[in-house]
Amino acid sequence: MEANLTTPPKVKTGTPGMLIAARIARYLVGIIFIISGLIKLNDPVGTQIKLEEYFEVFAQDLPALHGFFEALIPAALLISVVMCVLEVVLGVALLASYKPKLTTWVLLLLVSYFTVLTFYSAYFNKVTDCGCFGDALKLKPWTSFTKDVVLMVLILFIIGHRNRMPSRKTGWLVTLATIFSIGLGVYAIEFLPPFDLLPYAVGKNIPTQMKPSEELRYKYIVTKDGKEFEFEKYPTEGGYTFKEMVLLNENAKPKITDYRVWNDADGDFTQQTFEGNKLFVIIKNVKDFDTGSLPAIRSLLKGLQGSSVSPYILTSVGGAEIEAFMKEYQLDAKVYQADATVLKTIMRSNPGTWLLSNGTVRGKWHVNLTPSAEEVIQLVK
Repeated sequence: MEANLTTPPKVKTGTPGMLIAARIARYLVGIIFIISGLIKLNDPVGTQIKLEEYFEVFAQDLPALHGFFEALIPAALLISVVMCVLEVVLGVALLASYKPKLTTWVLLLLVSYFTVLTFYSAYFNKVTDCGCFGDALKLKPWTSFTKDVVLMVLILFIIGHRNRMPSRKTGWLVTLATIFSIGLGVYAIEFLPPFDLLPYAVGKNIPTQMKPSEELRYKYIVTKDGKEFEFEKYPTEGGYTFKEMVLLNENAKPKITDYRVWNDADGDFTQQTFEGNKLFVIIKNVKDFDTGSLPAIRSLLKGLQGSSVSPYILTSVGGAEIEAFMKEYQLDAKVYQADATVLKTIMRSNPGTWLLSNGTVRGKWHVNLTPSAEEVIQLVK
């Protein structure tokens, strides 16, 4: 007897609505990763600083892995570039449907890594700015963690529909994205970020940014008889118990709160840095100082003597150590101190030069682009 042949049932490929949702999720995740990666590649040294903070915290909080995380600190810049390039390349690959299965799984691993970091930051209140979008967008720790959780959910949703994603021969596009991303990162390391998003950038006025943009407004949360009340001014009548004071206009806070310059002989020199024309050669430390720049720096300091621009050394290195350094390398300029974190924010190279004219930044140069005295003087005419 001949077997009864029946047509096998069609495999459902998902409702059109779900397929559209998966496509939207793919576009959204891809665009976010590209933007995040490009912003950080604009300033990979900034991401390096954040990674070093994480490694130092982990080395302290996880004694069993102290040696491992300490060993990662010297490699932080390389890890920064690789991680940021990977973000851009994965985002492009996702949008271009290049090897979708591999791409989505690597994206899941990467966002899982980010989620662990941001959760640690939020829960333990460590490294409170994750640097997720560099200095373009500051996110609070729990906001960063929530963002990563949402990305993880979207990526899992994409993985659930990955079999329906077309695999296109777009390797050439991914290759171009890789070359461009690496080039951008290397350029930023060798010549400073193409787009300086920091408060010490050229054109920024430092004293203005040290003040609130408007009067700070607060609300006062108090309790009385078991009930909670909110006031714009603290109540003068008795019976209230203070609970919390909340800033209402967060964006009005000063952009710069920790800029201070001093030395033992003159004391505080902060306000004087805003008077007239002053060029600072910034030496963040003497350990990784680029000694190949010394001839250009010596020439610059000598050329500015007696001009309208007063040259100084600005460093976070201690008195005896910096004095020995100045003597060894024959640098002739008055030395002032500043906080190490402030110097990292002002200048991404070591050394670097920074020009102020009446408190406004007129020039900023990487060690590879140390200016001549004539170039500096021309900028303040």
